[in-house]
Amino acid sequence: MDHAELATLLTPQALRLLDDLGPVDSTADVAAAVSRLRAAGIAPELVSAVVGQARLRTRAGAKFGPFAARMLFTRAGLEQASRLSMAARHAGRFRDAGVARVADLGCGIGGDALGLAGIGLDVLAVDADEVTAAIAAYNLAPFGGAAVVRHARAEETDLSGIDAVWLDPARRSAGHGETRRTRPEDWTPSLEWALDLAARMPVGIKLGPGLDRAAIPAGVEAQWITVDGSTIELVLWSGILARPGVSRAALVVQGDAAHELTAPADADDEPVRALGAYVHEPAGSVIRARLIGEVARRLDAGMLADGIAYLTSDAELTSPLVQSFRVREQLPFDVKRLGRALRERGIGTLEIKKRGVDVDPAALRPKLKLAGDDSATLLLTRVDGSRVALLADRV
Repeated sequence: MDHAELATLLTPQALRLLDDLGPVDSTADVAAAVSRLRAAGIAPELVSAVVGQARLRTRAGAKFGPFAARMLFTRAGLEQASRLSMAARHAGRFRDAGVARVADLGCGIGGDALGLAGIGLDVLAVDADEVTAAIAAYNLAPFGGAAVVRHARAEETDLSGIDAVWLDPARRSAGHGETRRTRPEDWTPSLEWALDLAARMPVGIKLGPGLDRAAIPAGVEAQWITVDGSTIELVLWSGILARPGVSRAALVVQGDAAHELTAPADADDEPVRALGAYVHEPAGSVIRARLIGEVARRLDAGMLADGIAYLTSDAELTSPLVQSFRVREQLPFDVKRLGRALRERGIGTLEIKKRGVDVDPAALRPKLKLAGDDSATLLLTRVDGSRVALLADRV
């Protein structure tokens, strides 16, 4: 979105058209909306702005729920924005620490600021991109003076009177397209600057979950977060925002339920155990936080193999911290023999998971020539140094 499109969109006519348009999801929806508006004599540039925004609103429903229906977005801003449920959860940490005024540096379209303002905190929302800052101002307008938006660089923002900072470094090139992967030194503000700030005042820094662990400084709490099966982010907390005695945390959110594992340091793995009746795959946040051994001890399970994030046990377990699979049998790893064994068992629908082996599940699937009405999960991994194929069912 450029300045001209934003100016077109921020007019009473455009906003009325947008509110009246309703959901626009598929290509067919877009074509129908464009045809309807053009037939009504609406100018092409206004049609483009309104329909494009309507489509972003529809996509945003997954992150912002019903709030998306009154918000504005850019493609990159929506992609990088926190889910509103997670923004509210992060905001709660600021409130519980006794923070009253937060600076959201790199606020994007205002997703995290919404969470902060929504629980009664005063927010200074700052973004270096003028268009993005304008959209954040629109999205935060319902909070009045409790949410102030500025177009400025994070590094140049006066933090006088600010109790704590939330930082979401921009991981995209200039413009408002989809986020592009960049190196930490190319982020805005840089990771070095963000960590320096975190050493001087309470800060929460939202980062990608795959950040090189060597970049995590001592003295902060590193919290990896998995939501509905996807590991979405790493947050570094400093000062009063970090919990005493916690340097590693794995948060697993499923719907409205949240479960967390915390530790003062990386956990040692449990010893390797012979393959039992069940195999358990820890949540991505548990793996990233290196708390697999802690989960194993809680579940009375052992490692299936050294250095591989699978656990095994004989007892049936249910835990939100792992995905569990009941092992049917061990099959030959050879592709032809494996395919024949699966067909003999009538398996036509197969989930393929792998750890510790160099296999491309997408390339393997057609070679198996599956046929049948049964479904199962195939776990490809290593046991005692050898590749194994375990036919299993999700628990």
